[in-house]
Amino acid sequence: MVTNAPAAARPQTAARSEAQVCARVADLEALLGDPTDPANPAGYPALLRADDDAVRFAHGEELLDDFGMHTEYVPARLGGRLDSIETLVRVMRPVFRRDVGLGMGYGAMSFMAASDVWNEGGEDQQRWLAARLLRGARAAIAQHETAHSNDYVRSRVTARETPSGGLVLSGRKPMINNLDRAEALVLFCRTDPAPGSRSHSALLLDPAELPAGRATLLDRHMALGLRGNVWGGIAFDDCPVPASALLGPVGSGVATALRSFQISRTVISSMVLAAVDTSLRTAVRFDHEHRSGGWTSGASDSQRTTAAITGAFVNLLLYDCLATVATRAIHLLPEQTSVYSSAVKYLLPRILTETMYDLSIVLGAGFYARTGTLGIFQKHVRDVPVVSLGHAGTVACQATVIPQLPRLAARSWFREEEAPAALFRPGQALPEFDAGRLSLACGRDGLSATLPAAAADIPGRGPVERALAQLAGLLVDEFRDLRDRVLALELRDRTTPVGAACFPLMDRYALLLAASAVLGVWRHNQGGPDPFLADPAWAAAALHRIARRLGATVPDLPRECETRVRHEVQLRFSDQRGYDLYNTPVPG
Repeated sequence: MVTNAPAAARPQTAARSEAQVCARVADLEALLGDPTDPANPAGYPALLRADDDAVRFAHGEELLDDFGMHTEYVPARLGGRLDSIETLVRVMRPVFRRDVGLGMGYGAMSFMAASDVWNEGGEDQQRWLAARLLRGARAAIAQHETAHSNDYVRSRVTARETPSGGLVLSGRKPMINNLDRAEALVLFCRTDPAPGSRSHSALLLDPAELPAGRATLLDRHMALGLRGNVWGGIAFDDCPVPASALLGPVGSGVATALRSFQISRTVISSMVLAAVDTSLRTAVRFDHEHRSGGWTSGASDSQRTTAAITGAFVNLLLYDCLATVATRAIHLLPEQTSVYSSAVKYLLPRILTETMYDLSIVLGAGFYARTGTLGIFQKHVRDVPVVSLGHAGTVACQATVIPQLPRLAARSWFREEEAPAALFRPGQALPEFDAGRLSLACGRDGLSATLPAAAADIPGRGPVERALAQLAGLLVDEFRDLRDRVLALELRDRTTPVGAACFPLMDRYALLLAASAVLGVWRHNQGGPDPFLADPAWAAAALHRIARRLGATVPDLPRECETRVRHEVQLRFSDQRGYDLYNTPVPG
């Protein structure tokens, strides 16, 4: 992770090798231990007690301090360990696998605040924040506007310039995670009363230096999910701050936020997938323990249980394909990530939350358990939806993508060069991230070009591959229909689409991007280290689910697809390996 300094001035930092990343993930898993072990002080019983008490999981945070997790958010050039966004996601997934609240409260919020500074701040600001984070401090970010449905461009905090060149803050931000212990605060505020993209600015503040009586902490807000996170607020009353607090020029706050969202949406959406991995593992364990022989033996009481478990695995894989591709695109195709980050965040509640609720049929009444091994399932069901809310939620993602649809349909779809193979190879070395290449809208989409390219290149050597080819061809037709419908949209000012038809078209586009990611991962991992990713069975099952979500009429899959996917679920459970694309060892 580097800033948008000129390339010539940017030091070359070698990314950690795949073996090094796997070793660090293994070290963290070992440190946190088996979460299902009742004697583990960092296990489910302990973290569920903290959740019931609505307090931070202190022992978990202590272990993350011992691991040095806080250094993972600081760029290597500033003394930290952050050398790629994908590595950060992989190191954080073991935390989210246990407790979404711990992951968000301990570090994800600090990273969201810090990424604005790494991308837009001056050298002095970057070094000031890096020094604090490296010694274990937390950073907070204030964007939420609960009075205006989290529309951050309707900020109730205003900043006016003073004759001396400083700023004076007035107003309040009611919902800020970690504010009570933050040693750095990134604040978005209105600096121009006129509407428009130049109306807001971002500030980097030291809460301890805000003058007494001019900045007041507000009462904590409680939420159904992320109960251990401390959501507080702050009220400003003609509070003076120096002009040096500005992140970038006055009026650059909206652009700063939109570029930041491209990273934060992707990172958080990819990390939270680990909670669904745990939910799937919990359901499989429950079925093994409560049904004679387990569901794979045929002794399960219904086909619905088998379908729920295998379907959840397929959903997890198809979502992880898009999440991993979007993560790697930050390095490989940064100009195009505004679309990909929005698509993966948009699909988060659609796929991951629905998947966990589908798994509840396996647990039956156990779904309501709040203690023991089953209690983590219910906690994840409460926590994951909270991550999809706010300024980077569903509506905000739609607002990012819909205005770009006409330009993409006219200039990119079925014309763009196919995305590079490296985009689809999890764990492969990445080039350095260049924040200067991030674009709010570039009119290009190399990921979707993978769909027709891959569909035309499937050999069809057996019934499963032929099914995959048929589904891919069907989705190419869906994509052509999408393009035609977008081109037929009514436009305001010849650029912006209007009307309710825009929303289902954006939904279809997000699903087709997921299909492109699935085909790309399958196609470009032939002969790779994981033979399962090279198997067409999971890809066919994923495309089958996407096609059905699109409302297409699809034939039944060959029986080999379900058998192969079901066998992989059982194999990974028995071998204690993760259910995501990385397929790494997990305790418990």
